[in-house]
Amino acid sequence: MKVELLSITPNAEKLIELAGRTSYLSFGKIDKNTEKKFIKMLLKNSHFSVLEHAYASFRISGVSRAFTHQLVRHRLCSYTQQSQRNVNECNFNYIEPESIKENQIAHNIFMKLINEAKKSYVELHNLGINNEDARFILPNAIESQIVITANFREWRHIIELRGSEKAQWEIRNVVIEILKILKEYAPTVFFDYKINKNRNIIEKI
Repeated sequence: MKVELLSITPNAEKLIELAGRTSYLSFGKIDKNTEKKFIKMLLKNSHFSVLEHAYASFRISGVSRAFTHQLVRHRLCSYTQQSQRNVNECNFNYIEPESIKENQIAHNIFMKLINEAKKSYVELHNLGINNEDARFILPNAIESQIVITANFREWRHIIELRGSEKAQWEIRNVVIEILKILKEYAPTVFFDYKINKNRNIIEKI
């Protein structure tokens, strides 16, 4: 799995302050580091709409279709995904959960399905079936990649929901990596989330 930052609003935290102070007409209070105190005030008072002025885009690769099906349920985002209509999947890669990989019997069952899916996909192609119809036999385990763009308010929602211990392991691993990057570029906006490395979850401070 790989998470790559493609774009992020420049000086995002200062932009949030500049936008937010429009509500209070308090532009005279802007100084070098005043955005930090201002953003914490916004978070404390649940004025999350101001965070929507800043955006971040990520490319996520080496993940399963099972993962992307979960991710695209967040509708306040924009997506572009690897297309199974345009991409020939005769030699597709796949994601195998550790719980299956560590169990030899389960692993054998899993690999039997993967190998059969590859064989059948190729056979359909040899029969002249195009990608968009041959893809109907592809498993959720197939590897994919996706680009997602969201504003900071939505990123906070995704991180809080998908970083919890109740989230599925693959999407949780992805949002942990996203949080690490967002904390680097906008530390104040995401200061109240911490990564519990021992439990591999995100916790609210």
